[in-house]
Amino acid sequence: MTYGPWPRRDARGTDRTLVHVQELHDAPLAPLTTFRLGGPATRLVTATTDAEVVDAVRTADESGTPLLVIGGGSNLVIGDHGFEGTALRIATTGFHLGSPVPEAGGGTTLELAAGENWSDAVARAVEAGLAGIECLAGIPGSAGATPIQNVGAYGQEVCDTITEVVAYDRTRRETVTLTAAECAFSYRDSLFKHQPDRYVVLRVRFALEDAGGLSAPIKYPETARALGVEAGDRVPVTQARETVLRLRAGKGMVLDPADHDTWSAGSFFHNPILSDEAYAAFLARVQDRLGPETAPPAYPAGEGRTKTSAAWLIDKAGFTKGYGTGPARISTKHTLALTNRGEATTEDLLTLAREVVAGVHAAFGVTLVNEPVTVGVSI
Repeated sequence: MTYGPWPRRDARGTDRTLVHVQELHDAPLAPLTTFRLGGPATRLVTATTDAEVVDAVRTADESGTPLLVIGGGSNLVIGDHGFEGTALRIATTGFHLGSPVPEAGGGTTLELAAGENWSDAVARAVEAGLAGIECLAGIPGSAGATPIQNVGAYGQEVCDTITEVVAYDRTRRETVTLTAAECAFSYRDSLFKHQPDRYVVLRVRFALEDAGGLSAPIKYPETARALGVEAGDRVPVTQARETVLRLRAGKGMVLDPADHDTWSAGSFFHNPILSDEAYAAFLARVQDRLGPETAPPAYPAGEGRTKTSAAWLIDKAGFTKGYGTGPARISTKHTLALTNRGEATTEDLLTLAREVVAGVHAAFGVTLVNEPVTVGVSI
């Protein structure tokens, strides 16, 4: 292990000062992911300030070195051969609650450094009595990753409350501030996913609601049932968070080192969104296979599109909870999670993922798309 010095550069790339970052060579990456899978990186740099993040990115870009940015590692599948280049682990910290913002409907501002633990940040916001992200409790990973795939669960998405994202633009070679509109959020999607090699998120800003300690209106039916309320009702924000944590834990979606069902990336596949034509063909396949009275889950997705459930598809295609005999298996708690039972390799995981994708397509004509980012491998 070596430490700095690491050159700090101004906007023109000129060295100005020295900062010190942690650097490792031939560094294991598996411990930095929730799957606990993947080979080593040629070089691993851990940055604890925004300046160190920018310097590391610029140094890699100037030398033409491939760069892999790692936050909480909860949405990452790294190949067994590892990564030939610089892996940059963002370990910045910063949680700041500001004043109410009139243009945000009086919402209280929250700024998070990219390296902040997301689940901890949600807990602190709830402790402050603020609403808007309480149903995103227990989601593993870092705050900087949340805008990239527009993280969402239990009726909330981060795009509901994000006002700005501060990022380093590798094309313009400068730090920029993007409005929520410029981030082009949609279901599990954003500008950052469409230009994955351009932006490195540094900070995320939110506008949260002060509703006197009450949650945002409950939207998700499962959450409403668990709370014993109707959709649209509000409950104490702490109660909403605690209920979501119980629901997630029951599905193996809250990290627990002793529980191999949580050695995963959470939901491994996106819920498919189908055009009217594709949905009609899908429904015909479902009723032909499972009977004319069978109605698959269906939710309006706008513009003549329908969203259905990937978990339902996987289960009905024959891949039930606990499926598999090798070291990579479907979770015993939720069919949407693929897991490492302790001795798996990335190739074991991918073999299972490909089997599920092929089986669902053969049964229903729908191609599942993986949620986690893959590095050096493909499904």
